[in-house]
Amino acid sequence: MKIKHLIIAMATAATATASFAADTYKIDPTHTFPSFEADHMGISILRGKFTKTEGTVVLDRAAKTGSIDITIDADSLDFGNEKLNKHAKNEDMFDVAKFKEVTYKSKSITYKGDVPVSVEGTLTLHGVSKPVTLTINKFKCIIHPMHKKEVCGADASAEFKRTDFGISYAVPPFAPEVKLAIQVEAVKN
Repeated sequence: MKIKHLIIAMATAATATASFAADTYKIDPTHTFPSFEADHMGISILRGKFTKTEGTVVLDRAAKTGSIDITIDADSLDFGNEKLNKHAKNEDMFDVAKFKEVTYKSKSITYKGDVPVSVEGTLTLHGVSKPVTLTINKFKCIIHPMHKKEVCGADASAEFKRTDFGISYAVPPFAPEVKLAIQVEAVKN
């Protein structure tokens, strides 16, 4: 009888572990574009995006845990205007020759039910690391009709001051506040 109970306990533990296993997703760089909005002297809003992003997302929706590790190629900055791109990439602003990457590493994820709704993490921009909270405005997973794998997508946002990261070019007349918007899709490994 003792062996039977041991086998049942081991099978139960294995089943419980499998049902609470974390899932790992690889960022899809063709559907992930962190973008931002910044003031232009109070008369308009400049919008830019980064076109090269990679990383991983780990989610354990049952245990309500996970991690996010994102790397952005700073030189992929694109305002849709080559002259502005060149200026923003120089040492006045992003200084991409010196600071080649922008990274975001999570510390914790908050869930509502089994859906992540916010992420506490550290943004490293322009060589400076500061806490930034991402609000997840939309989150959905599906079995992708072409890949036949689970794909999760999210729309996330945050706000911060660029001056906190050492980017103080033209403050004033430009306001330091930046709105960050991230569209992301990630494919389950």
